[in-house]
Amino acid sequence: MYAVIGAGPMGLACARNLQKQGIPFTGFELHSDVGGLWDIDNPHSTMYDTAHLISSKRMTEFAEFPMGDSVAQYPSHHELRAYFQDFVDHFGLRQHYEFNTRVIEVVPDGEQWQITTEHEGEQQTRRFDGVMIANGTLHTPNMPTLPGTFTGDLLHSADYRSPDIFHDKRVLIVGCGNSGADIAVDAVHHARSVDMSLRRGYYFLPKFLKGKPVDTIGGKLKLPRPLKQRLDALLIRLVMGKPSDYGLPDPDYRMYESHPVINSLILHHLGHGDIRPRRSIERVEGKTVHFSDGEQADYDMILMATGYLLNYPFIDRTHLNWPEGEDAPRLYLNMMHPDYNNLFLMGMVEATGLGWEGRNQQARLAALFIREQQKGSAAASALRQRKQARTGERLDGGYHYIKLARMAYYVNKDTYLEALARDIDQLEPGQRG
Repeated sequence: MYAVIGAGPMGLACARNLQKQGIPFTGFELHSDVGGLWDIDNPHSTMYDTAHLISSKRMTEFAEFPMGDSVAQYPSHHELRAYFQDFVDHFGLRQHYEFNTRVIEVVPDGEQWQITTEHEGEQQTRRFDGVMIANGTLHTPNMPTLPGTFTGDLLHSADYRSPDIFHDKRVLIVGCGNSGADIAVDAVHHARSVDMSLRRGYYFLPKFLKGKPVDTIGGKLKLPRPLKQRLDALLIRLVMGKPSDYGLPDPDYRMYESHPVINSLILHHLGHGDIRPRRSIERVEGKTVHFSDGEQADYDMILMATGYLLNYPFIDRTHLNWPEGEDAPRLYLNMMHPDYNNLFLMGMVEATGLGWEGRNQQARLAALFIREQQKGSAAASALRQRKQARTGERLDGGYHYIKLARMAYYVNKDTYLEALARDIDQLEPGQRG
């Protein structure tokens, strides 16, 4: 019996693939239903009222369970919650889950794992043959300390739900990832003023190009990496202009070396003066913020759109091959421990265009590996040796990703999918798809 921790997209992919291989499992979910962060009613969700996917539905959906034609190209969280609920009901996965159940502790117990859970105040400890950890990567806020004391309202984007909080306030948003851009656009319609402070530049992509989702365009012709970086950056500059045209810093790295911001409105509002660009924060005194270019301004609210940190509070980081001081565990394919053959850290992978199907292939590999180990096959033995020898390899496709916590587990989609496919083929020859 395997344990699956989490019922978000990654947890459901794990459950479905274990089901396909006939491997018994029990799922544990903190909330009362499936969907993870995409269920806004989940008290642990970091979703907000106006949130939509930043990738299009066809580039994100599970291949064996497409989203309906009536679903928007960039679905809302409401549509996605319904999608995951339909998914588990269609495949009969719900019955395998224990909901409203917190995982307290995961520790090795000989060749098995001992898991302690809590449901309605009652704790229970059980042994499992293995564990698939899929509790998500976007639930523990990265909250940098401001240089000084701010006496207004200070919150993280994880705390944001409704733009009503901005009513008649002078707002400073720190950071401009995809959530930061979305929230800034929300704030424009409610706040007295909206400023945005950035330390570094970003590449901005529109959601639509020639009437089609931008992530569905191109890709048929495989170009050498340096050429693709230059051509795509040139195309975006022709369509959107340079960030410095809008008062923002230009990126000091090449295209695709950090996750781009996919938002059709943020530059529109910057160009119209609805959002004022600011440089990095030098110091804070009361409600006054001093910026690195010598300017200053007063604010009623600072919202930190500064991303998230990996957090697996129920298992000691030594069991994840996660050295102190490093931003992410060192694993094979971002998922397999070099020594444990029955512990999988699922979903700790980000890549432009990977979608849930890419993560489904990750779960497929894990389930096949479990099955082949149970058979004692030579292919499983070969994979055990491979993951020991190649743990921590960065599947970056030659891209020089910027050194940030959120990029520590970033991979190149094509390189990563090819690596998954090679291992899948070795475990199940001729069955790719």
